[in-house]
Amino acid sequence: MSVANKIKAPIKEEMAEFQVYFKKLMKSKVYLLDIITRYIIKKKGKQMRPMFVFLSAKLNGEIGHSTHVAAALIELLHTATLVHDDVVDNSDKRRGAFSIKALWRSKIAVLVGDYFLSKGLLLAVDNNEFDLLRILSEAVKEMAEGELIQLEKSRSLNITEEVYFEIIRKKTATLISSATAAGAKSVNASAEVVKNMSNLGTYIGIAFQIKDDLFDYQSNSVIGKPIGNDIQEKKMTLPLIYALEKTKKSERRKILRIVKKKNKSNQNIKQVIDFVKKSGGVKYAEDKMNNYKDKAIEILNNYNHSETKQALTELINYTTSRKK
Repeated sequence: MSVANKIKAPIKEEMAEFQVYFKKLMKSKVYLLDIITRYIIKKKGKQMRPMFVFLSAKLNGEIGHSTHVAAALIELLHTATLVHDDVVDNSDKRRGAFSIKALWRSKIAVLVGDYFLSKGLLLAVDNNEFDLLRILSEAVKEMAEGELIQLEKSRSLNITEEVYFEIIRKKTATLISSATAAGAKSVNASAEVVKNMSNLGTYIGIAFQIKDDLFDYQSNSVIGKPIGNDIQEKKMTLPLIYALEKTKKSERRKILRIVKKKNKSNQNIKQVIDFVKKSGGVKYAEDKMNNYKDKAIEILNNYNHSETKQALTELINYTTSRKK
């Protein structure tokens, strides 16, 4: 059995039901909006975040309508943030496919993102899921703060390791944390359990983002972004931050001058990558990633063995072993 099938096995039926539920939920009487939402659904990836919702729920209780609402809220929020991010980053591609911004322009993309956010708010209110709404609203706030901190700090490239972790916790980990917390809350788990599941999601999210950052230093063709892309875009990620902190001032100034360049040559990119690898930045980031993965597994160790626990463990391991 493949890893994907192992992960989905305990929630196979629930995920199938969710696909139907979400597709119906996304239908609109506005023709343009309906075309765009159908395009988005068609391009949906592995749907890891709804999987986290359903696995977290099943680990702590019996899945019901509230869990489907929680998964839909996560998907609506996630979709809205991706659409908005492509406008902020001026991105024409999203994992190899054209972005909404590229196909329908920025104005429509912003409005579509707003529509998904409001759709999520109404879904929660209509179903009296105010606890879920609080979890998701907190996530939206944190993600916006993380994006703004990154934009503020990126101007001077003055990002310490502490600031880096604050940014990725808010920007990336918050959404996965809200998925695992909402899943537990949807089955009426206690406040302590919801908190633990929230921590679980935070650890997974941090490990997930570090893995994404490491792709910048891997020369294979299956990842969703070209090698050195973060360096080209002047993004300060953990491998580079560590390497700069551990080198002498003259070398640091030299590397930062390259990173600050508007248009960097392939030779410039290779120089930075070689510097980071030689300085131990990649190894350091890998160790940090595995440390957060182990913290997540440690929380799961409090549960008795089950197919759901095993599937969630497989999903956690996948976040740090994936090839793209």
